[in-house]
Amino acid sequence: MGILKFVSVKLLLSLIIGIVLGFYCDISLPLFLAFSITSFISLGLVLFLSKRKKTFLFGALAAITTMSIGFASVTITQSKNYITNYENQNLKENQTLHLKIREILKPNLYSNRYIASIYRIDTKKASGKIILNIKVDSTTQKLEIDHELFVYSKLQEVKTSLNPHQFDYKNYLRKLGIVHQIQLYDNNYFLKEDTSKTIYGIAATIRENIISKLKLANFKEEELGIIQALLLGQRNDISTKTYEDYKNAGAVHILAVSGLHIGIILLILSIFLKPLERLKYGKTIKLISIVILLWCFALLAGFSASILRAVSMFSFLAYAQYLNRPTNTFNIMALSMFFILLFSPLLLFQVGFQMSYAAVFSIVWVYPMLLRFWYPKNWATRKIWQLLSVSLAAQLGVLPISLFYFHQFPGLFFISNLLIVPFLGIILGCGILVILLALLNTLPEFLILFYSKLIYGMNAIIKWVATQEGFIFTNISFDSTQLLLGYLGIITMLLAFTKRSFKRISLFLLTIIGFQIYTFYSGYTAQQKNAVLVLHQTRNTLLLHQTKRNLSVITSNDMYSNKLISNYEVAERITQIQYQTLKNVYKIEEKKLFVVDSLGIFPPKKIIADYILLTQSPKISLDRLITTTHPKMIIADGSNYKNNIAPWRKTCAKRKLPFHYTGEKGAYYFK
Repeated sequence: MGILKFVSVKLLLSLIIGIVLGFYCDISLPLFLAFSITSFISLGLVLFLSKRKKTFLFGALAAITTMSIGFASVTITQSKNYITNYENQNLKENQTLHLKIREILKPNLYSNRYIASIYRIDTKKASGKIILNIKVDSTTQKLEIDHELFVYSKLQEVKTSLNPHQFDYKNYLRKLGIVHQIQLYDNNYFLKEDTSKTIYGIAATIRENIISKLKLANFKEEELGIIQALLLGQRNDISTKTYEDYKNAGAVHILAVSGLHIGIILLILSIFLKPLERLKYGKTIKLISIVILLWCFALLAGFSASILRAVSMFSFLAYAQYLNRPTNTFNIMALSMFFILLFSPLLLFQVGFQMSYAAVFSIVWVYPMLLRFWYPKNWATRKIWQLLSVSLAAQLGVLPISLFYFHQFPGLFFISNLLIVPFLGIILGCGILVILLALLNTLPEFLILFYSKLIYGMNAIIKWVATQEGFIFTNISFDSTQLLLGYLGIITMLLAFTKRSFKRISLFLLTIIGFQIYTFYSGYTAQQKNAVLVLHQTRNTLLLHQTKRNLSVITSNDMYSNKLISNYEVAERITQIQYQTLKNVYKIEEKKLFVVDSLGIFPPKKIIADYILLTQSPKISLDRLITTTHPKMIIADGSNYKNNIAPWRKTCAKRKLPFHYTGEKGAYYFK
């Protein structure tokens, strides 16, 4: 299929290149403006001189101009480029900030978290977004969207990951346009009484009203969390265990309002609004009504990346149906993606957005191939095969991304999709009815019971599939190079399958060979590695000794270290792990490491320690320890109290001795 024959697809690829260049390349604004103006003028001249005929030069200049637009969109979106942005102001140690809550994030074990917009710093107008953290406390008032508050505090940079192969939260927030955070306490902020309402706040209020009505209907907590995810796009109340079950069953996409849900809602709206077609201009009224209702639903569900993509695409599809023209779906999807990225270019870097479009593109391309490969005559068999084909196509599209980000693959994804997706229309339709009746205070008991059983049954099926651990492949090593080679392999395979030729089959086989060569090279590189390092973990001491593809984990408490070790194991392609208890003395090649723990035991006088590792807040005189052992480096890990770090750093500075605190500088590698 000639995807590149569509102008929209070519423009989309050019826009994506421009966005990537704009995000990662630091090009001066005057140079960029000069380049953009030149490309626009050149495009106009070529179009005029060629008498509106499309030439190669015109196509090249159009691509360059679209790249410039992509570059400009990401430059404009990043608020640091505005004069009023808070980063461009003279920031002091502490200052008064006027903030407005824009988004409520999922809380962690320690804090409730929010995204806030900055209105003012002291008396100066300012702009930008930051993260707010409030310690979880039953006495602390929870903030809501559109709440405004005044905070007297210091802006803190979001810390980068402190350990190798750990999720980089700082980089993730940077792709959302956020680089700073603030910790709120009871005594450093107060709420403004009269605040202005935004459309997001109004939508949040409606959502909260719906949720309160559903709570009054006595839905159980687990079922209520699923209803909020399916119909309101709110996944914060889903338990970790339930979310893991859906992920392991390969059905987590059901919990994220996406193309599948919007497509079903479009079908429901088309059926219910069909009587409008009998009126004069009825089809136009129906189209406008459908588009408005779809975007109202998107607003109600919080404008997430998957919802934006789905509603945009299905708005284009509804218009195509209104025109009654056979429109290619690739064209519709490319147009929807183009306009979304034009106004929200940073969505390109979000995992949900990537997986959403990869799945739909794959369905549009692969699903017809599978039906041409086999089209059963029996109705029941044909329907089952169609469902399986959709599921297989979607999983093929997201497979490399899933392996890259999550390092796992659910082997029984087709079972959960086969059992759940056919009934999703009933679940969504009943859910919409339940919400409407709940708002009208006329929700009957039998419908509550029926819908609860329906959600419970869906959860039970997902849980059963997720418990088949033998079919869940985890800890799969897959890096960015394998991601690119994986997609190249899928694309060349599909091209060869579409039209068999020596050239296409050879290209596919060469891609597979290239993937294998790189995988073998990665394994060989891991075989050559020999490293010793101290990781950072709060309330725990954690040393790693990697010898080729074997890993020794030396820790004071292995209960805390599972996630860190799992990340390191996957990235470094470890095949064997051994756990050891922490000792006081280690030899690293020709150098000695002495561990001083809470007992505060000094090494014997005859031992000269090259490295001293301070753990578990030992009550010692560091100055006397240095005099006794003559170390070349002092290391303090995350098991120490933070108020011990400053005195130790001061002592080391006085003795002109290097000091490494893992809580600030990250993991320490022994050379």
